[in-house]
Amino acid sequence: MKTYESLLDEVTAFSGQTRTILDPATGAIVGEAPIHDLEYLEQAVADAQAAQPAWAAMGHDARSAALLKAADAVERSAEELARILSREQGKPLNGPNARFEVGACAAWLRAAATIRLEPEMIVDDGETRAELHYRPIGVVGAIGPWNWPMMIAIWQIAPALRMGNAVVVKPSGNTPLSVLALAKVLNEELPEGILSVVSCGREVGARLTDHPAIGKIMFTGSTAAGRAIIKSSADTVKRLTLELGGNDAGIVLPDVDPKAIAQDLFWGAFINTGQTCAALKRLYVHEDIYDAVCTELTTVAKAMPMGNGLDENNVLGPLQNKAQYDVVASLVQAAKDSGARVLLGGNPDTTRPGYFYPTTLVADIDNNNPLVTDEQFGPALPIIRYRTIDEAVEKANGLDVGLGASVWSSNLDAAREVAGRIQAGTVWINKHGAVDPRIPFGGAKQSGYGLEFGVEGLKALGVPQVING
Repeated sequence: MKTYESLLDEVTAFSGQTRTILDPATGAIVGEAPIHDLEYLEQAVADAQAAQPAWAAMGHDARSAALLKAADAVERSAEELARILSREQGKPLNGPNARFEVGACAAWLRAAATIRLEPEMIVDDGETRAELHYRPIGVVGAIGPWNWPMMIAIWQIAPALRMGNAVVVKPSGNTPLSVLALAKVLNEELPEGILSVVSCGREVGARLTDHPAIGKIMFTGSTAAGRAIIKSSADTVKRLTLELGGNDAGIVLPDVDPKAIAQDLFWGAFINTGQTCAALKRLYVHEDIYDAVCTELTTVAKAMPMGNGLDENNVLGPLQNKAQYDVVASLVQAAKDSGARVLLGGNPDTTRPGYFYPTTLVADIDNNNPLVTDEQFGPALPIIRYRTIDEAVEKANGLDVGLGASVWSSNLDAAREVAGRIQAGTVWINKHGAVDPRIPFGGAKQSGYGLEFGVEGLKALGVPQVING
């Protein structure tokens, strides 16, 4: 059985150039991450090409069995993986954080392995017979972010493997150890060559997006980076699934009990200390209950301890990196400068180590303030007052992104009516950000395109083929 130390030693054992990874909570060294070169990437792609045909030939049932064994392997090393993740990314072990993320990896592997994808009979009228099948693409390039590095890697890896593809993963340079460790564990149960991780800089990583042997790119990250991938992948006409930036709106209707929804509002916004693509980032509250929602949300937020992720008491951690800390600090300062009312937080303690920004709630803020219009991706939530539902919907739809949104109401019919007017890939009712491996997930507008999860997610990792005759 692997220990934390032995697993970390395996992923940092590299004789070439390395990068020092620091704990964002303490500044202590976590380990030395390899910096793989172009030759390493080319070998990984060649190995994937060589291994993929035999993996595809195994058939769905055999591949599903392998993924179930891989899920078992993740669970065997769950605590070791969670500790590496907590130290590298900063998220606490407890709460909806590191242990939760590792558990989700196993759950998504099992879902990808067991969701059925049958050939679809399109026409069978006695004269014409046409069936729709999905064949492997070949080699998939998976590019992941630093906020949920393991879980999002699995979102990409699991369906790609299930559909008979090989996968080459490029993790974020901020959190490579987590993904290297996860792949090390998965490869205990997978055939050699079908899954590899290339821990590299941006220049080498860009080769994935224009490599002629890569048939599809899956990417989770910023809209700007997504645009660059679209351009670089065009010459080889790659298939793309892009989950890009979001700035999710929540609309609270006047019929709710503020106390009853406060806890779910909090976690909708502050899961992973706000570092989540589909987190609640703009909260629109009807004027009749505005003050009550502010009061109840502040009460909940005050009770949530923030600190070092290895402390079992904490449920909020630091920002993962200095650049993101600076973004949050700048946006909150812009809100304060505008005269907005800070209900909680807003004054970071610069004497403590780590990139800790306090849980911050900002009320009486203009809808055009940068804290509202720009994605903060951290623990700061603007709360905007509205008078009419039309006004709230117009403001929610006013940005060029549309990943997720939510409506909060005691009247489900009213909530669903409002939800249908919001321009977002997913609209949750009385919750926010609750993804499910059975339910398709994807963005609208400049939050990307393509679907992940469920049957639609499996189809996105295959090439549709119609057999007519």
